[in-house]
Formats: sequence, C-alpha cells, structure tokens
Amino acid sequence: MPSAKIYYDADANLDVLKDKVILFLGFGNQGAAQAQNLRDSGIPNEKIIVANRPDHYAEDAKSRGFNVDHDFANAAKTADVVFLLIPDQVQPRVFNNEVAPNLKDNAVIVVASGYNVFYKLLKFKPSQDVVMVAPRMIGSSVRSLYEKGKGFPCFVSVEQDGTGKALESALALSRAIGATKAGAIASSAREETAMDLFAEQALWPNIIMLFREAFSVLKEAGCSDEALCYEMWMSKEPAEIFERAAEEGFIQQLKHHSTVSQYGQLNGALALDGSAAREHFKHILNNQVGIRAYVDDDLADPRNPQVLNGKFCQEFSKIEDDLEKEGDANPLNVLYTKSEASELGQAEKRVRARLAGLL
Repeated sequence: MPSAKIYYDADANLDVLKDKVILFLGFGNQGAAQAQNLRDSGIPNEKIIVANRPDHYAEDAKSRGFNVDHDFANAAKTADVVFLLIPDQVQPRVFNNEVAPNLKDNAVIVVASGYNVFYKLLKFKPSQDVVMVAPRMIGSSVRSLYEKGKGFPCFVSVEQDGTGKALESALALSRAIGATKAGAIASSAREETAMDLFAEQALWPNIIMLFREAFSVLKEAGCSDEALCYEMWMSKEPAEIFERAAEEGFIQQLKHHSTVSQYGQLNGALALDGSAAREHFKHILNNQVGIRAYVDDDLADPRNPQVLNGKFCQEFSKIEDDLEKEGDANPLNVLYTKSEASELGQAEKRVRARLAGLL
C-alpha cells in the first residue's frame, strides 16, 4: 500500500477562507482550541460564530470574546463553514434537524471524527463540501502547541466534493488551526473510524484486562494494594514509557530501561504467540460486539458480530438517548459500576483514600 500524502503549510492557502463566516457547533475542548487558533491565524473575530446551548461552555466562549448564538438553526443561516464539534451521539439529531435545513447549498461541513460520515448518519446536500479535519490531540494540546509555534498530528480528507474545491478548504482550515505546520496526513472517514473504534474496542480493552489480571495474580502472590497500584500505574511510569515511545520509537525507548528490563521485555515479547490476539483483533475490526452486549450478561459474547459492518453503530444508536439518563438507567453507568467492582478497582479506591495527601 502506498504511503499517505502529507500536507504542509505550503500546500494550504489561507486566502480561501477570506470573508467566510465560520460556525463552531460546540465549544468544548476541541471547539475552544480550534476557534482560538483560527482567530490567531487571522480569521476576523466577527466572522467566527459559536453555536452552543446555554451552559458553561457558552459562557467560556463569551469570556474569550466570541459571538455566541444559542439558536443553532439561526446560526447556520449565515455560515459558509461549519465545524461539527458536538459529541458524536448527538450530531445526527442536532445537525439533521436544526442545522442542515438552514445551511447554504455550497457550505463546507467539517467533521473531526469520521464516525457519523462513515455510517451515513448525517444529511448533506450533493452541492455541499464535506471534509474531515481531525487533530490527533486533545484540545488543550491543540491550543498549547499552536501557541508555541508547533504543529500537531492531524488527519485530513475530502468526503464529498460538492463545489470542486473541497480539498482547498480542508487544507486552509487545517493550516488555520495549526495542523499543517507539523504535517496533516491524508486519510478518510473510513480509516479514522476503523482505527478509532479498534483502539476503543480492541486494543485498550485488552490492555485494561491485562492490568486487571496481572493485578490479581500479583495480589495472590502477596503484594500489597499500595505497592501494586504504584508499581503498575500510579507512579506514572507507563505514561513516561509511552511518551518516550512517541518520541523515539516503541523499541528504541527500551534503551532507557535497565539491562534486565530490556532483556526481559524483548525476549518475552518475541516468545509470545500473537496469533490468537491477531485473530481476536481481526474479528473486532470486521465485526465487533455491540455496547449492549456488555450491559446485558446474557448477550456478553465477544464473538457477536459488529465495527466495519455497521452493527456496532446500530447497537450504539439504540442506547444514545439512555446515555443522558441518571443512575442505572444509563448503560454507561452500569459499565462503570461493574468495572469499579473488580479487585483492581476496589484496591485503587482504598489506596487513593489512604494516600490522598500524596496524590
């Protein structure tokens, strides 16, 4: 497979955004960071509108000098560019019902996640441009790196080229938020969605499971809660290892460890047969279980199909309204309750209560 194209500042023309009215739907971590970066890149403040319901995010936008409109439908009428930065699960309802009917025929719609585009949950006019500008950083880092004159990793793609100039807009917007300084990587909604859901439903669940089971084995061997919590994660050593890996490479960062550690990790990793994990990962990527399967014990079978075939999306859509409920009526709360009841979860709670002054 050929390498992905990478776009830099020289590939993007900020003049494309001249006189454009840019609307941000949502002023959370990404919205706040990207709106400020745009303004600092020369987009006039009066050309930036923040649409947000009356809450602390709206107040934050006002305190930073942005024009705020609580009426999404009204805000959409003058917009040339719309950044969809509200949560994935509410985007279809808000965009399709309030925003889309009021958008210009040649508007540019910008998503930061491929989820709703890949699963075709958003309604676009054929004449509109749909692009993805997806920073691979939390919002605070998008802002702080911009302020330091540095770039950050970002995916960029054209999902619908209604005007014939969608790529120009995508690159201009990427540059305006600071992404092309480091290089914006050509991607797609499909690729971003596949990698995102895979990490969330295959990679990290297995990491959580490994920590959970390792904790139990070492606890049975006589290790204390305090020693285990600090040795395994509360010392922040794993965070430092991942930071080194990002800077120097997954293998090369091992040279910062002791010789015993280097030998143990390299020898142990090479000795492991990853075929079962690989098959599990392939199944998750191509099928994947639904969220409900982990809430209802009778459905909790990791072999149930769902990610790229759309079944995960269908299952998740069934619980979207429940995610705003309180208590056990919210399936996410049920998952937290079950996870916190684990031996690791209970031990961490005890340790944090005892060592509150040190944390």
